[in-house]
Amino acid sequence: MKGSFNIPSLPVGKVGLVLGSIIAGQWVVNDLVHIPSGGLAVLAAGAGVWLISNPSKGLFVPPDSVKGWIKRCKEVLLQFEALEEPGEHLKKSAERTSELEKLLSRDTPQSLTFLSTKGITFPKSNDLQDALKSSNPLDLACSSSLPLNNQSWELPNEIFEQDIIVYCLPLPLRAVDLLWLKKIPNDLPSWIIACTKDDFDWCDELKELQSQLPSRWENRILKWNKTTDEIKNTLTPIRRCLDKPKRNFDITRQRLLSRLHSSWQSDLENLRRDKFRSIQNRSQWIVAGAVFASPVPSTDLLSVAVVNGLMIQEMGSIWSCNLRPDLLNAVARQLAMAALAQGVVEWTGQALLGVAKLHGGTWLAAGTMQAISAAYLTRVVGTSMADWMALNNGVSKPDLELLKLQAPSLVAKAAEKEKVDWSGFLLQSKNWINNQVKERNNIQPQIG
Repeated sequence: MKGSFNIPSLPVGKVGLVLGSIIAGQWVVNDLVHIPSGGLAVLAAGAGVWLISNPSKGLFVPPDSVKGWIKRCKEVLLQFEALEEPGEHLKKSAERTSELEKLLSRDTPQSLTFLSTKGITFPKSNDLQDALKSSNPLDLACSSSLPLNNQSWELPNEIFEQDIIVYCLPLPLRAVDLLWLKKIPNDLPSWIIACTKDDFDWCDELKELQSQLPSRWENRILKWNKTTDEIKNTLTPIRRCLDKPKRNFDITRQRLLSRLHSSWQSDLENLRRDKFRSIQNRSQWIVAGAVFASPVPSTDLLSVAVVNGLMIQEMGSIWSCNLRPDLLNAVARQLAMAALAQGVVEWTGQALLGVAKLHGGTWLAAGTMQAISAAYLTRVVGTSMADWMALNNGVSKPDLELLKLQAPSLVAKAAEKEKVDWSGFLLQSKNWINNQVKERNNIQPQIG
């Protein structure tokens, strides 16, 4: 289509060689040897159009220090700058920077909250102050505010800002307490105080409780017999923890930085998806045009080639992906093969047959249905690639063996997303067909 797309710069020699090989190879195999295109896709995968030898494995590892999290957050700020409009970015950048600085300049005493569901009795505040007395200042609070029934089961935000949590647990264990305990973050130093009586067999009771709770609580259960005299001994492990304020502050800052980073990443992902949609829409019709113009059937691998050559370069930039092009190509190829194995092209063809009267006479052109199927395959592969990039954000060396396990799920999820907008895709298809017809009619008089 003339003047419709701005095609990004490509490694022309490599892409040309790939496209030429695919078209020539598919002509030989399909037209002379009569192997169906699905079989050719398998052969090409075996031959390795993009050969990756001994790929390095790797998973994203979150920073393990405040300094590391600060660096990561600042990287995200730069990514916002690359994606947002200048005017909007100026305002939001100031807000984000202020949020980060406020977190880093946090200068308060250590905070400890005794937490429970409504109706649970805490030790007296004075007794707790005496039991936890140390040379380090302490901000102590008791909150029996957790509801017994809740739809979201979300902890209040202020809980995540605490340095230490102590959950007061009545026995026997209730389902509501188990639900709340599972919501306490693993990186928030926490203990359980089990409220029991002296006449209980604590050893048996403790074993039963440990079998019901997640493993993180195994050595974090303290017994309290509800007497004032016993509370100081009960809280001894917590008092020792409070004697290390620097370590506690460091853990809290890392946790808060991690939550801030996650929040920013969520906003960033929304921006990326908006940018990706325009690239996806453009690329799918470039694929369709290439398939439509080809004199031989080439839906499957031509789609993969164009996805690798056109869309992935831009996607890598949007997701700040520093992986080598050959690794990105390998990921896209794996996703494309999973899409073909799940019958994305076949499903598209069947769905299009149901609307065969979409555009009268031009629909009789043999390449039209194949071209639109190729566009849809590109759409699904692109969406699954975007999901993969979101999952692997920050990974320097992707685990391609893990990808083989993830690919069917990623493709199935992407296909389901795209089916939701099937009517929109058909409308785009109709517009594309109209443009092809107009273009052909403009060319014919010149030939005559």
